[in-house]
Amino acid sequence: MAASTKAVSLLKRALALSPSPPRGPPRAVGRLRGGGRRSQQQRRVPAEPLTPPPAAPRLQPPPCTALCPQDSLECGLRTCYRYLNQTSRSFAAVIQALDGELRHAVCIFYLVLRALDTIEDDMTISLDVKVPMLHEFHSYLYQPEWKYMESKEKDRQVLEDFPTISMEFRNLSKVYQDVISDICHKMGVGMAEFLEKKVDSQHEWDKYCHYVAGLVGIGLSRLFSASELEDAIVGQDTELANSMGLFLQKTNIIRDYLEDQMEGREFWPREVWSRYAKKLSDLAKPENIDMAVQCLNELITNALHHVPDVLTYLSRLKNQTVFNFCAIPQVMAIATLAACYNNRQVFRGVVKIRKGQAVTLMMDATNIQAVKAIMYQYVEEIYQKIPSTDPSSNKTQQIIASIRAMSLPSGPMASRHHYSPIYLSCAMLLAALSWQYLSTISKATEDYVQAGEK
Repeated sequence: MAASTKAVSLLKRALALSPSPPRGPPRAVGRLRGGGRRSQQQRRVPAEPLTPPPAAPRLQPPPCTALCPQDSLECGLRTCYRYLNQTSRSFAAVIQALDGELRHAVCIFYLVLRALDTIEDDMTISLDVKVPMLHEFHSYLYQPEWKYMESKEKDRQVLEDFPTISMEFRNLSKVYQDVISDICHKMGVGMAEFLEKKVDSQHEWDKYCHYVAGLVGIGLSRLFSASELEDAIVGQDTELANSMGLFLQKTNIIRDYLEDQMEGREFWPREVWSRYAKKLSDLAKPENIDMAVQCLNELITNALHHVPDVLTYLSRLKNQTVFNFCAIPQVMAIATLAACYNNRQVFRGVVKIRKGQAVTLMMDATNIQAVKAIMYQYVEEIYQKIPSTDPSSNKTQQIIASIRAMSLPSGPMASRHHYSPIYLSCAMLLAALSWQYLSTISKATEDYVQAGEK
């Protein structure tokens, strides 16, 4: 009875904190930091004429009585959780499902990276001002009064009220502070490097994805270990943690080809696409569709090489909330790649997995054997679609064989633990919220594409 009562309490609290529908054209879904970056140079590329989105509402400083994961939280931390819900629609719920002090550390980590990302995104900041800010942003965490009031971005409140965020950062245990400051520093340097640089080689593609997503995976892994909810090896093995981020980021970049083209952004590596077209935008032309699909298949094959690392990483996790936090985005990514593989629709509109399919994945991905079975299912789906004439077919078959070997069912897909009603209720809640979220994203994306075709 006590567990059931607590589950109901969690349900009510999370519903109150559920993400609001997106406004205006959506950013790419499922990225901790809001998705792929576009450089200062890339943003000057004229985009296709689109119906301008409605002006982004200014975030208002939340009152200290705002609802948050724990009613007894201090005012500053409650404010941070409100900012989390205002700036993250896809990650707010899963962050707040994490255990203990790890939840607070990941919340602050997210907001710090969101503030850094807002600086990088703001095209009204000149390069001679922006580059030093990106390099020095980590130092602002230790300057109680630092804030930036000149941003025009929709999430500018995290800069205008940065003293609250930095105060809560300094309230964290030093082991968490060191991780967040270090990742913030490395990410700021990486952002500055790619401000006026395009992604040419596959090596640069990996490097770019490392800066915007791999570092997030490394930082989160170090936080997991610092919390002692996970073993030290989880935070120490940066290669596996980096692959977790790269797999998600490459999936988003591959899927979002058309959206990025409409906004004047280019993230597919020139080394690959130049073998199929003179310009990246040419892949969207009907007469080039066969070559475009071959290019798509080659990039998906590249992304699949991270799956063995993903499975090894997930197999090391012990804490259920950490496992759910990490596994759900990965199974969504493999399902998305399976939907995109050899699919001309990537160059014509939006490719998305079905809402019911997404809910099923979230409900099932609660243990490593289940995740392996999901991976096996979707690489088999890709295998069945490999064209015999595809230039990358041999490489695709080889990496699928490796994933199969790691994913072969080895017994019933039972959980490693008996889950309490709290976990089951949270899983049901997460699925419900995600279904609602996917619905609003799908509708907004369809409207966005239709506007670009007018």
